Amino acid sequence: MITSELSVLQDSSNESGATDAVGLSMSMSEMEDPEAKGKKKRGRPGKQAPTSNKKPRKSPTDKTMGMARGRGKANGVAQHNGDGGDPVTLFEVVKLGKSAMQSVVDEWIESYKQDRDLALLDLINFFIQCSGCKGTVRIEMFRNMQNAEIIRKMTEEFDEDSGDYPLTMPGPMWKKFRYNFCEFISVLIRQCQYSIIYDEYMMDTVISLLTGLSDSQVRAFRHTSTLAAMKLMTALVNVALNLSIHQDNTQRQYEAERNKIAGKRANEKLELLLQKRKELQENQDEIENMMNSIFKGIFVHRYRDAIAEIRAICIEEIGVWMKMYSDAFLNDSYLKYVGWTLHDRQGEVRLKCLKALQNLYTNRELFPKLELFTNRFKDRIVSMTLDKEYDVAVEAIRLVTLILQGSEDALSNEDCENVYHLVYSAHRPVAVAAGEFLHRKLFSRHDPQAEEALAKRRGRSSPNGNLIRMLVLFFLESELHEHAAYLVDSLWESSQELLKDWECMTELLLEEPVQGEEVLSDRQESALIELTVCTIRQAAEAHPPVGRGTGKRVLTAKERKTQIDDKTKLTEHFIMALPMLLSKYQADSEKVANLLQIPQFFDLDVYSAGRMEKHLDALLKQIRLVVEKHIETDVLEACSKTYSILCSEEYTIMNRVDIARSQLIDEMTDRFAHSVEELLQEAEEADDDDIYNVLSTLKRLTAFHNAHDLTRWDLFGNCYRLLKAGIEQGSMPEQIAVQALQCSHYSILWQLVKITEGAPTKDDLVALRRVVKSFLAVCQQCLSNVNTPVKEQAFMLLCDLLMIFSHQLVSGGREGLQPLVFNPDSTLQNELLNFVLDHVFIDQDDESQSMEGDEEDEANKIEALHKRRNLLAAFCKLIIYDIVDMPAAADIFKHYMKYYNDYGDIIKETLSKTRQTDKILCAKTLILSLQQLFNELLQDQGPNLDRTSSHVSGIKELARRFALTFGLDQIKTREAVATLHKDGIEFAFKYQNPRGPEFPPINLAFLEVLSEFSSKLIRQDKKTVHSYLEKFMSESMSERREDVWLPLISYRNSLLTGGDEDHMSVTSGSSSKTGSVRSKKGRPPLHKKRIEESSVEGSWMMRNDTLPTPGALQTPQLTSTVLRENRPAEHMPDPDSEPGSENDFVHNPQMQMSWLGQQKMEEVNRKDRTGMNYIKSRSNQGVRQTVRGLMEDDAEPIFEDVMMSSRGQLEDMNEEFEDTMVIDLPPSRNRRERAELRPDFFDSAAMIEDESGFSMPMF
Repeated sequence: MITSELSVLQDSSNESGATDAVGLSMSMSEMEDPEAKGKKKRGRPGKQAPTSNKKPRKSPTDKTMGMARGRGKANGVAQHNGDGGDPVTLFEVVKLGKSAMQSVVDEWIESYKQDRDLALLDLINFFIQCSGCKGTVRIEMFRNMQNAEIIRKMTEEFDEDSGDYPLTMPGPMWKKFRYNFCEFISVLIRQCQYSIIYDEYMMDTVISLLTGLSDSQVRAFRHTSTLAAMKLMTALVNVALNLSIHQDNTQRQYEAERNKIAGKRANEKLELLLQKRKELQENQDEIENMMNSIFKGIFVHRYRDAIAEIRAICIEEIGVWMKMYSDAFLNDSYLKYVGWTLHDRQGEVRLKCLKALQNLYTNRELFPKLELFTNRFKDRIVSMTLDKEYDVAVEAIRLVTLILQGSEDALSNEDCENVYHLVYSAHRPVAVAAGEFLHRKLFSRHDPQAEEALAKRRGRSSPNGNLIRMLVLFFLESELHEHAAYLVDSLWESSQELLKDWECMTELLLEEPVQGEEVLSDRQESALIELTVCTIRQAAEAHPPVGRGTGKRVLTAKERKTQIDDKTKLTEHFIMALPMLLSKYQADSEKVANLLQIPQFFDLDVYSAGRMEKHLDALLKQIRLVVEKHIETDVLEACSKTYSILCSEEYTIMNRVDIARSQLIDEMTDRFAHSVEELLQEAEEADDDDIYNVLSTLKRLTAFHNAHDLTRWDLFGNCYRLLKAGIEQGSMPEQIAVQALQCSHYSILWQLVKITEGAPTKDDLVALRRVVKSFLAVCQQCLSNVNTPVKEQAFMLLCDLLMIFSHQLVSGGREGLQPLVFNPDSTLQNELLNFVLDHVFIDQDDESQSMEGDEEDEANKIEALHKRRNLLAAFCKLIIYDIVDMPAAADIFKHYMKYYNDYGDIIKETLSKTRQTDKILCAKTLILSLQQLFNELLQDQGPNLDRTSSHVSGIKELARRFALTFGLDQIKTREAVATLHKDGIEFAFKYQNPRGPEFPPINLAFLEVLSEFSSKLIRQDKKTVHSYLEKFMSESMSERREDVWLPLISYRNSLLTGGDEDHMSVTSGSSSKTGSVRSKKGRPPLHKKRIEESSVEGSWMMRNDTLPTPGALQTPQLTSTVLRENRPAEHMPDPDSEPGSENDFVHNPQMQMSWLGQQKMEEVNRKDRTGMNYIKSRSNQGVRQTVRGLMEDDAEPIFEDVMMSSRGQLEDMNEEFEDTMVIDLPPSRNRRERAELRPDFFDSAAMIEDESGFSMPMF
């Protein structure tokens, strides 16, 4: 019999806990004042404890026992054990998580029964400490101060130096703390749900505190209290749900008892049931009041908090409430908050909204309650499938799929089409989610039994015929025929059964359609074959196609077993089906090329294990027929690859396939030799049949030579004869020439493979060298061919062979191959360079003419650009690997700005690699490219240049871009930049004006271009370069102020700028925050600076930095920069240098000093003559002391202040930093983002009412 004492019994069983549980003790002040324990809490609004709950006073003995059980406190404040023992506060217990949460809660409940104030004080301090606050609420504060005053006091005790608090701290311990924190609140309410939460004291105090904290401007308080309040609300919702269930049960019992006849009715039981129902209703009202307080006081303000994490917590928990207690919460009054937050600017919050809705739409019984919400927010949910955050897009697609499952009429065709195309997304999770939607909408069988019966009537083994037809139609209608692999991958997880039904696919391709079925069109057959091949590849390789995912991942044991089973299954099926498919479609090149990809996914052991050699013979027969019937490159390469796979030595079928392949090659080579003889004999009288016979056979042999070693058939001889005849006669068809070049190239490579893998004799090396030399000569002659395809093919093969047979061939212990190394002479280098200039750096109009007047659509333009990029990349590789002299790159670098969009990445990478090879020579090449542009401008405009013209500005802009590529570390580039200035000065004064010395030199305007590099000079080098400049200046030049002398004036000023300040960039050893004021913190020790500077000077002393005319540059040796700096370089005379000055000084064995060092010494000797004191030094110091003084002055580095024009400023900064360092800025500490308020899609009056007071009833 149910009695009213049930709650009391439940309290005694759930709240008392073990008698030995450790409780919270009273304060020391209360022990001194026995009357304090019995005093009632005062002055706390809304928290007046009822008289019935007032606890009786304890005897001194009880107090002593409670003190022995409790934690040590002073004035109500928990104290830590000094010896590092057990935790003594709730915060420490929850943080460590060593105790079961229920025992922790039971301990707190026991202390609450002994003294409510102290227990609540412990709980309040728990929330304060969980927020990261170092302060502690004392018993006097708790009794005498309002919540707002307590919170204000705690705010003052926050640690302002750290913005972290427990909920945001990284690490597994703090993640566990968050979980324990939430569990503590949940268990607390669960254990107190039968009496304590109704005492009008504990819950009022906690809710009031959390409401105050959630309104704090301190993020830590707001975040922690909101999480606590939302978890508290969730626990209360669970209590309310249980109360509702108990009410329903009690009501049913009451109705059943009342409906009994009068004789059997128990009036006492009816009274007890009525009393119990009344108690439950009172408790329900209490819980509703608590939940209303939390919802109105905390949720409605925090769901649009400035912090995204807080908004996410609110949305996540309201989703839990709506799912847990749908009768009360699943209505438009609460759903609207989720709908509005779908527009949140932070992906994290939008993600929580979608996941909350997914939990609701999973339950189909809730769909009627979600109907209005679906209609109002469906468009927003569908649009979120294109969210910029991939995680959000994935969850949005899953939510749309759930809506589709619940009601197919909820989504329009337009809504579905917005999701369909996402199966081709490059982001795999998005594509897989879209594939699941597509499977649910189009490819799921609605009536499997009926479809299986229909398939049996039609004689089909699989009922998936209609679904596969639908898949083909979807693929064709999407018009993305190059993305079949993406479509298959998207559907792989949801539609594996359909995609692995290769028997059904084969039946559709091979069998004639039965009555009532439509015949597959040619496009549909091609699409089905392509999809079939993609499904086979997906099953055999078990990884996504290229472009999806980060690469091949390690398969699990289960996935590996599935892969092996699928490979065996498809092999067993297509071993028999593939010959029939090839027989049916052997005339269609596209279908055959796709079908011939299937054997590469076979498990070839099945042929011998299953004794299926007859099917192998059938396959080889069909492949042979295909080879004889087609000359398309794709088909022939597929046949060649299939033969190569079947000829693998690890399989027993290799001999059988090798015999068939040899027979086929024998026939083709005989036919080729015969047709070549006829073509060469008839020469110009050859007809189209003779040309076709040679071309068709040569195409087949070239395709096979790519994957097979055909050197024993000696194809190079006949190919070489064709090429020589074409060069001599000039009438060889371009297709034959292209194929002959390619076939000869393959022949040379196969010969090289045999030599490198074996032990070659001297005769073998001589023979191969003779072949390579003759073929290189032929290719060089073909560069002047009238047919562009022939020239492009010859150029690419020349670049490839020069790369292969370069000095790197002998690396790795292969010194015996030295006779095969070829170094291109200057003539060949010039021809290659001229080819690049003529065929790569062309305008659009020239390109259209080179295409022989064909109308170019967008695809043709892209293909032509791709071809030109390949040509440029092939030549740049020769420069990078020191096969072509680096100065040849000057003609490439000068096009950097003009063709930046087309080739900027290639040229920039070439510049970066060449700088790594040799900084000095790279700098010389850069200045040479600028000189070439300047000379071209002089030829066009004459000596009187218009320095304001766009051409001059273009050269200056290019120089500025080049200067940016030197990066920020001026010590590393010091020598190179100084050499660049030296060459630029010599070029500017190289030719005197024929009108007389009073007129400026012809190239003087080049100094304006050179001034773009002045910012890359460190201070002492600026002085040295300025002194070198004065060597070329007469006394009258320094006094001229006419406009024609402005380049000299501006260049001198750029060198004089920073004479008293050091603009050298700060390296990793020091830092400066302002970039313009010297930082004494970052000042390195002077002796370290001297060592660094002197080491740089030493490297200068060991180098030769003279540069002759551009055509006579030495080829840089491919050695490490470190090795090169530690040994003297080979010297080359400079015809422009003054006798007895620079070269004599540098090459003097007694005084090996760098050019910079020499200039500094000459500057000191010339100090009296110039009358300009650029270097402050004592008159009695020598050269070494002067140089050392410069270094000491330079001991404080600061940031360089570079003024950049607004045009392209961001791009320039990216370009400069790309070659030097990556700078990660620390995140701002003030990261308060404002949530965007969205319009009310429901009743606006209801929103106003909710905002003001939420007067609507919850239950």
